[in-house]
Amino acid sequence: MELADAPRVRLLGGEFDLVTPAQVLAVTQQVIETRGLAVIANHNAHSLYLCRRSAAMRAFFAQADLIEVDSTPVIAWGRLLGVPVSRAHRSTYLDWREDFWRLADAHGWRVFYLGGAPGVADTAMSSLSAQWPGARLAAQHGYIDAAAGSSDNAALLARIAAFDPDVIFVGMGMPRQEQWILDHRAQLARGAVFSVGAAYDYEAGVQSAAPRWMGRAGVEWLYRLATQPRRLAFRYLVEPWFLAPAALADVRDRLMRRGPAGAATLARARRTS
Repeated sequence: MELADAPRVRLLGGEFDLVTPAQVLAVTQQVIETRGLAVIANHNAHSLYLCRRSAAMRAFFAQADLIEVDSTPVIAWGRLLGVPVSRAHRSTYLDWREDFWRLADAHGWRVFYLGGAPGVADTAMSSLSAQWPGARLAAQHGYIDAAAGSSDNAALLARIAAFDPDVIFVGMGMPRQEQWILDHRAQLARGAVFSVGAAYDYEAGVQSAAPRWMGRAGVEWLYRLATQPRRLAFRYLVEPWFLAPAALADVRDRLMRRGPAGAATLARARRTS
């Protein structure tokens, strides 16, 4: 699959590419084989909230080459509006990890990971190397000064260049990981660059991932809230309400697209509001 082939839609103030996990990996393989550079992002309710508050986050998604739908509730909202999105389009690291590492093992992909606490990436790499010995791995924990121009960051970029990765996973949490990619895309020679959050925390066993059926059912957030209530209560219980204006804009847009009948319905709704 070519990057340009992915249909892009707009929902809740953000843009999404309607791609399946298999198509994400096809794009990844294409980028690697052509020695190109592409940023593969993922949008969910949290990132949509952050985009409403941060110009840097908006700039990051504007330059992304592919944007995965990392939210079953967003998919449900799109389906309600008649957007041609389905559960098959849910795509994030935990959805394609097995197939990714199978490809990395078979093709000897070089994978660099940036993020996590000291020691976490090392534990994750030990586990991954035992499962997928053909993949070549390197990592840098995220407890550094990752700002553009810092000495820590200069050393990091030199290490990445020397390793010459096919894939770069940046897992420092939103919005720090997106800021780093935005700041340094021009300094990366090649590779598929992913924002992956706590991917290696899961691989190292530091965090437990929700069963995939919960992700497919749209209730993964309940599992995460139950396991990390202090950190995630605001994200899951408060942030979605800030998307209400974007949801209303979606409804207005869909009604207007349906022509005079939709416009009349919208006018009646305005008169009664």
